[in-house]
Amino acid sequence: MRRMHSLALAAAAACGNHHPLGVPPPGPDAGPSVAPIVCTGKPTPPADDVWTITSGGIPRLVNVHVPAHYDPTVPTPLVVNFHGFTSDAIQEAVLSQMTPEADASGFVVAYPIGTGAPLSWNAGACCGTAAATGIDDVGFARAIVATAADRLCLDPARVYATGMSNGGFLSHRIGCELADTFAAVAPVAGVLGVPDCTPSRAMPVMHFHGTADPLVPWNGSTTLGFPSVPDTFTGWASRDACTGTPVETYRNGDAHCSTYQTCADGAEVTLCTIDNGGHTWPGGTAVPGLGATSSDISATRAMWTFFAAHPMP
Repeated sequence: MRRMHSLALAAAAACGNHHPLGVPPPGPDAGPSVAPIVCTGKPTPPADDVWTITSGGIPRLVNVHVPAHYDPTVPTPLVVNFHGFTSDAIQEAVLSQMTPEADASGFVVAYPIGTGAPLSWNAGACCGTAAATGIDDVGFARAIVATAADRLCLDPARVYATGMSNGGFLSHRIGCELADTFAAVAPVAGVLGVPDCTPSRAMPVMHFHGTADPLVPWNGSTTLGFPSVPDTFTGWASRDACTGTPVETYRNGDAHCSTYQTCADGAEVTLCTIDNGGHTWPGGTAVPGLGATSSDISATRAMWTFFAAHPMP
């Protein structure tokens, strides 16, 4: 499977496929479930809704988009997409352009909202009042999945996390601490910000980062307590008991990805580098003042392909 994944990725790059990594056919059956799931009596939700979830004694908000062809009897994947520091859920949807991808590929996407002013997540070394006051955003992430399982026909084997910047840091932390709930993570422009990371199983990780990121430096920051991107990449490879050396699995223009393909439990660890890229979402909406945004890979499409290939083992 891993060899086929790499070949599909290379072929898509050569042919200009809409999905750079060779996405499976659209629909909620993009990946296998661990066990048959039967959903009965689930109502059809609105296409777009705002959920209020009490977590840690605090009412929290989540913007939720259900794909156009959602069937309340069919188990459906979920991607939880965390915004960056000082951003919000609406901006994250615009930045990542994940809602159209959810419609095309058949997954639910949740855009949670952080706490404080400005909004932030507690991802360890980053950022804002959420980290300073110890907000339990890991518990909030678990509560989002539990609420989705209650309200939707959710496939628990296909629950994934991503996020931008501070949300990328949180995605890494979720990979460390919620490996029993999230099947894989795909941080964007965020590194691992917690000192201890001991996932309960091998965690598939796909990380996107620009080499000229002005806020989360490629080479790390001792002042901010941020590790480097290469150290974050090899750290995940070590935790996942990957062997061998990373193989180039994508190259197009300023974007190139390298993957540890032989890891425990079928996991893979991929780093997608954007040469001279800024603090941006590759293939997403450009944000002035934060550096270059690559158009040579869509992080949203690429991560969905990665997610679809890595359900919960």
